[in-house]
Amino acid sequence: MNARDVKTIEQAKEIVEQRELQHVKVGVFDADGILRGKYMAKEKFFSALDSGFGFCDVVLGWDSKDQLYDNVRYTGWHTGYPDAPTRIIPDTCRDLPYENQGLFFLAEFYQDAEPLCPRGVLRKVIERARAMGFEPFSAFEYEFFVFQETRESVREKHYRDLKPLAPGFFGYSVLRNSVDLEIYQEILALGEAMDFPIEGLHEETGPGVMEAAIKVDSSLNSADKAGLFKTFAKVACQRNDLMATFMAKWSPDWPGQSGHIHISLKDKNGASAFYDQKDKNGMSETMRHFVGGQQKLMPELLAMVAPTVNSYTRLIPGFWAPTHSTWGVENRTCALRVIPGSEKSQRVEYRVAAADANPYIILSAALASGLYGIENKIEPEKQVSGNAYDQQFPEELRLPANLWEAAQRLKASKMAADWFGKDFVEHFAASREWEEREFRRAITDWELDRYFEII
Repeated sequence: MNARDVKTIEQAKEIVEQRELQHVKVGVFDADGILRGKYMAKEKFFSALDSGFGFCDVVLGWDSKDQLYDNVRYTGWHTGYPDAPTRIIPDTCRDLPYENQGLFFLAEFYQDAEPLCPRGVLRKVIERARAMGFEPFSAFEYEFFVFQETRESVREKHYRDLKPLAPGFFGYSVLRNSVDLEIYQEILALGEAMDFPIEGLHEETGPGVMEAAIKVDSSLNSADKAGLFKTFAKVACQRNDLMATFMAKWSPDWPGQSGHIHISLKDKNGASAFYDQKDKNGMSETMRHFVGGQQKLMPELLAMVAPTVNSYTRLIPGFWAPTHSTWGVENRTCALRVIPGSEKSQRVEYRVAAADANPYIILSAALASGLYGIENKIEPEKQVSGNAYDQQFPEELRLPANLWEAAQRLKASKMAADWFGKDFVEHFAASREWEEREFRRAITDWELDRYFEII
């Protein structure tokens, strides 16, 4: 049996028996999009398939550095960090190429933990889309820098003076992807083996930066594939004594790293809900309202889209990232890029996104805001022509300038509470407030250089 043919609990057990495995790897994504997991003995795994298992709920109560939040209700010292109920999802079964017939399964939190589960939040949005008569499809594309460093050397260097995989500006270079073909081909092969197939992989502009476009799929599968790609691209690099980063911006000297999302909807008959051949840009009324909702709600949902302090260093003029919620047709200076084409290819690109966002959470925001626009027949503002960075826009289209402001906007959003649930909004906004407060405790190199002697 092939791993991707597994659909049921019985089939999950069957493939484990066929491969004579004694252990299976299981993982769940946390709020920051980090894949947390463990090896399970076969007997424990079978029991978990039947009735779920407990995963310490600290993974819903700590940050990306395993530091405990002090401002969330769901878990903490006040609850004693009990186990959260978790279920294994049989149809996420995948081969583990590095592990000799090993298998991997995704899991998600459920029961009282389900409102905080990123995958559960996206599933809820998709179910609402289906109730409206739509099936959402999406594809993620990521930019990431690769360095000739190890997990030890980056720490020894304090993340300074890192040696990139290759020097210089070589965007789309066949020279680079031929000389460094081993890591390119390993990432491509890994995508095929683990079913996050990569449609395109190329050198971007900058030293050692790549861009990968993952093939389109239904939206829940698409987010699974994006999260697995980010995790296992890092695995592939580290196994080759390289390091990959998906930070929004790792250096002030180079542009930030995007994580754009392409989104489309099909109707109940399987036809594109976005395409109208009578419109000069191919935009149906449904697509227009979808873009209108995305544009209107982007400022208040930005904490879900730009979830780290570092995210906001990218959102500055002239660095291929927007500062206002704008849209245009085939305009890469806008936050939303309408891509006209055929019934098959008509879509919108959510360009405000960076590589650091949690795929489930950012797709929830991008998709729900568009569906809200359809429900409420929201018309977008006049489309942008030319360079959006050089133009003035209404204040209501301005994006929050920092994570704290974005978290406050999210907390106050009635739409977010309705579509994602009050528990999620409260918990996630609190986690972003924590992130910003942790940053304010830091003394940066900029501050030392500017103030240490002269002030």
